[in-house]
Amino acid sequence: QVQLVESGGGLVQAGGSLRLSCAASGRTFSNYAMGWFRQAKGKERELAAVINWSGTNTYYADSVKGRFTISRDNAKNTVYLQMNSLKPEATAVYYCAEGRTDMANTRVHEYDYWGPGTQVTVSS
Repeated sequence: QVQLVESGGGLVQAGGSLRLSCAASGRTFSNYAMGWFRQAKGKERELAAVINWSGTNTYYADSVKGRFTISRDNAKNTVYLQMNSLKPEATAVYYCAEGRTDMANTRVHEYDYWGPGTQVTVSS
């Protein structure tokens, strides 16, 4: 059974940084793409960043491009999201997800397994 556990969320002032981590277990981590998605209150879940199985291909939402960096350590079964220059509109629950394939797909339904989420709050 696949389990994903996020950590690293919290409260930060605008302009600050946070690093999210997601530890995965249950199947061969290096066989699958990973993604970070977010959901603000009252809004639909949306893509933040995704990464393919090897870490050689990434994709970012326009709203985070240049400020967020996704990476993975297949030896540690962990995916990371470094978030810099945070803005108040980044406030959301951030979810880690494991993909259906090894490709960095961008749509929510292409990810089969989800963590419980971690709250990120950016104050102005």
